[in-house]
Formats: sequence, C-alpha cells, structure tokens
Amino acid sequence: MDQITIDRAHDILGLIDIQPTFMPGGALAVPDGAAVMPIANRLLADRFDHAFATQDWHPAGHSSFASAHPGRAPFDTIRLAYGDQTLWPDHAIQGSAEAALHPALDAAKIALIVRKGFRPAIDSYSAFFENDRTTATGLAGYLKERGFARIFFAGLATDFCVAYSAEDAARLGFQAFVIEDACRGIGMPAGAGRTTMDLARGRLDGLGVRFVTADGLG
Repeated sequence: MDQITIDRAHDILGLIDIQPTFMPGGALAVPDGAAVMPIANRLLADRFDHAFATQDWHPAGHSSFASAHPGRAPFDTIRLAYGDQTLWPDHAIQGSAEAALHPALDAAKIALIVRKGFRPAIDSYSAFFENDRTTATGLAGYLKERGFARIFFAGLATDFCVAYSAEDAARLGFQAFVIEDACRGIGMPAGAGRTTMDLARGRLDGLGVRFVTADGLG
C-alpha cells in the first residue's frame, strides 16, 4: 500500500463505537475488539489533530433487540418499516457503563460525539444516517462546515457501523478510508459462502473507499 501523508488541518479520524459493549465481555462483543484501542490511541497521539466519535446509544426495549420480539433470537432478521433488520442482543443501553466511550480511549482530540440508535423504532449503523437511510445525524454538515475533506475510520465493527459510515461518507462527497488494523469485524454468514465482511468490502471497493493501515499513514 502507498504511504498516505495526513493533512493535519483537513483530515479527521472517525472513531466508530469504541465502547465496552463491543469489547470482549460486552453484550455484543466483536471478536478481538479490544485490539483497536492501542492503535486508535496511537493515531490520536501521533497522526491526527482532529477526531469525532460515535456511540451506540439505545433505549431499553429498542426495536433492534431480539428481546423486543417474542419468539425471535439474536442475529435473526426481521422486516421493519424501513427494511430488513438484524436483531441483536440488548446492548449499549443509554447511561450504562457499557455504552460509554471506552474509558481508556484518549478523548482529548474528540471534538464531536454522535449518538446513534436512540430513536426506539429505528436502528442506526452509519455515523451519518439512521437505518431508514433518510434521517440524518447532522455529521456531514458539521464536517463540511469545518472544512474536512478526508475521513479515516477506525473502530467497531468493520462490516457494520464502520462500513456503513464509510459508505455514506463516500456518497456524500468525502474521501473515505478504512484503517483496517484499527478495526475489527463480526463476519456473520451472508449466504453463498460469503460473510458480512465480504459484502462490506465489495460495497466499499465499488464506491472507491480505500483500505489502509495505521503504519501506512505518515
């Protein structure tokens, strides 16, 4: 991979859902999820002057929880008003310690925190839109007004919230990058021998999202 020089004035690090609920021992643990922490902190210390973060922030009984649908189990898929919805274990409950940004994350350069999934009837993967694909978080306007042109994404999970955020960033006119070693994915089966990681990679490649490593950023 080519070395990419970070423009510290106009590039921003997007930290996606770096929360205990997605770490080992959390309610919706991403395999090896804790491995993103030291890399994210190194990027914050050495590469980026600007960052934003997202938090999953669900009310109890959220419509994306399997527990809200009698007879359904986590990782089932149902149809809601806005389309197909994967059902999850209860996680990232508002105000809980698991829903906080991870306490070991260096928050000094995080200028904005976007909370998503707080509407009881709509789940939210992307930093930019709820899962109805029309309800905006306002992040795009903030980034454009601040003059950021390139977004480098790190966090959890690669195939869900990171991928949807990078996808929307590209569609909104930003240059989007996924820092692969600063992310971890779930890798759920998606049929035909593929996983959700395969599907996410295909969508992002098609939109011109670039995959990079932390060491490839100078």
